[in-house]
Amino acid sequence: MSIKLSNIYHTYSKGTPFERLALNDVSLEIAKGEIVAIIGHTGSGKSTLVQHLNGLLKPDKGSASIDDIDITAKSAEAKTARQQVGMVFQYPEHQLFAETVFEDIAFGPRNKGFAEDEVEKQVREAMAFVGLDYDTYAQRSPFQLSGGQMRRVAIAGVVAMNPDYLVLDEPSAGLDPRSRNAVFKEIMSLHKSRGIAIVLVTHSMEEAVKYADRLLVINAGKVLFDGTPADIFKQHADELVKVGVDVPQVYKLADLLRKNGLAVKENIKDDMSLVKAIKQAKGWK
Repeated sequence: MSIKLSNIYHTYSKGTPFERLALNDVSLEIAKGEIVAIIGHTGSGKSTLVQHLNGLLKPDKGSASIDDIDITAKSAEAKTARQQVGMVFQYPEHQLFAETVFEDIAFGPRNKGFAEDEVEKQVREAMAFVGLDYDTYAQRSPFQLSGGQMRRVAIAGVVAMNPDYLVLDEPSAGLDPRSRNAVFKEIMSLHKSRGIAIVLVTHSMEEAVKYADRLLVINAGKVLFDGTPADIFKQHADELVKVGVDVPQVYKLADLLRKNGLAVKENIKDDMSLVKAIKQAKGWK
């Protein structure tokens, strides 16, 4: 199973003085079970790109498919395919609209035609998954919750749809460190337990490195690089800086240690893994 974009072009405000080419001949494939981070400076085309993954935007040229089904079509088959890609936008709390947490999360399953007992089951499971106690929060207004809790409600609304792919646009934006860690804990738990593919749009290189197995670097509407974090940061550090993407500090430090003769392994994800790699290189326990 996979999402496939082939030679995608997308232009905003076409035929006006404000015309802007947002995607320029983009081709990529994302398989179920992957964790992919999409990085790039503001205006590079990241958000436009991910809105083609579930048909929210239709390309001017090119094709978009899920399991070889054209998701730009108007057929029932295409609609079902699009529903396999759940999307949580930046500041997803702005997507909340219902009077209670229950009603907000239940909207998706009801829209898919689930019976009411199945709707409740999906809501309960989704809330448990994101760490929200049903009895405590189901009948509360989502607008009375903290920012981190509101974001969990938004994610639960997508989880309740049982998607195969989860796209998150800047999921940690505006959150304090504790809430950010809690949200990512639930996202990674979802990936591990259900095998859902995670597509993470982020400005944070640290988040991209820590959680993703694959990086897509976007610049001027094109896929500039596509590979593992270790390979991209090792081989293209200077080019990344030129397009406004900095190399994470842990990679810079690891590279400096290697240049000074310490055989630190390549696959560094965060501070803890760097410390562990230094101990191994030194032969310390």
